[in-house]
Amino acid sequence: MNYKLSSLLLAFIGIVLFVGAHSPDNNPFPDSELKPNVTYTSSDATKAFEAFNEHFYSQEANLYYSTTEHKELGSIWTQAIFWDIVMDAYQRTGDPGYEEMIHDIHKGGFNEYAGYNWENKEEWFIYDDIMWWVIALARAHTITGKDKYLKQSISGFARVWRDSYDPKNGGMYWSLDHNGKNACINYPTVIAAMRLHHITGDKSYLEKAKKIYGWARANLFNTDNGRVADHKVGDDPPGYEDYTYNQGTAIGAAVMLYKETGNKKYLDDALASASYTKNVMSDENGILPAEGDWNEQGVLKVIFVRYMDMLIEETGQDQYLPWLQKNAESAWQNRDRERNIMFRDYSIPAPKGKIQSYEASSAVGFMQVLPPTN
Repeated sequence: MNYKLSSLLLAFIGIVLFVGAHSPDNNPFPDSELKPNVTYTSSDATKAFEAFNEHFYSQEANLYYSTTEHKELGSIWTQAIFWDIVMDAYQRTGDPGYEEMIHDIHKGGFNEYAGYNWENKEEWFIYDDIMWWVIALARAHTITGKDKYLKQSISGFARVWRDSYDPKNGGMYWSLDHNGKNACINYPTVIAAMRLHHITGDKSYLEKAKKIYGWARANLFNTDNGRVADHKVGDDPPGYEDYTYNQGTAIGAAVMLYKETGNKKYLDDALASASYTKNVMSDENGILPAEGDWNEQGVLKVIFVRYMDMLIEETGQDQYLPWLQKNAESAWQNRDRERNIMFRDYSIPAPKGKIQSYEASSAVGFMQVLPPTN
């Protein structure tokens, strides 16, 4: 056997041995290590949004169902969050059909929720339900220029401020019976006030925002690590429960005040909250918690990412972007590929069958506001 033929034979044997050693039955590497780094594209973001609408949006009610079974509409406050996702999609794409959806959902809310009569306590029985809509209405005005959206936002804010604000001890009450002051009303009040300040130029909104932020920082915020408490009841110590939307609204409130005032303490607070969420609340792979075990908490992460995007875009803190993109990529990789629906737990395959709009929504929001990695 000559040298060339011998070399070819040895090479062939080596290839056979290599293939045999790496056959599925003899694979020494976990599947996760062999999978390519899956990224999503802008067209994927559109596909995810369209799938969410296909499986949850009611063309009759112009609002979103609570589950894929289409038996009932989702809860009142989550509709405002879904409306924000529609606005995200419109701002990302400029699609006129999505702009029409902005107007349609406003009509749906008008028909379903007493014509935005904020005094109707059967529909509006928790202050933060109103404030989420106040924020979304102000944003809808900014995007579309519709004056009625601004008027309804202003009137909703005035309604909440009148009865929720505690002029003696500060802070905003969460419920009509004034049984506690929660992060989910205090930080959104700051955000709403700042939005209305930017639109109207009315300095009183800025003063209200500073006032409420100051109370929240003193009562709901751990200045050592950026952790946000969920609530404060009377003279009891703050109730610390980790929720991404509380971290997110604290970040958004701080960023908006920082941009307006230039006071770096606000930015420092936002960075602390962002880092706490990344380093403490996320798992060892950086994946955010799977909130919402068959409840409305499935929407919390979409609120978080909206204000994280604000921190990144408006203050240049892009060190957080790869972490957030990784979450979106993981959710998209694990989607139900038949329906293109994602799940609240980004680290596992989305379940088949019945699924809630709440738990399917957050990753859709991630993909609308974050630029794809490619």
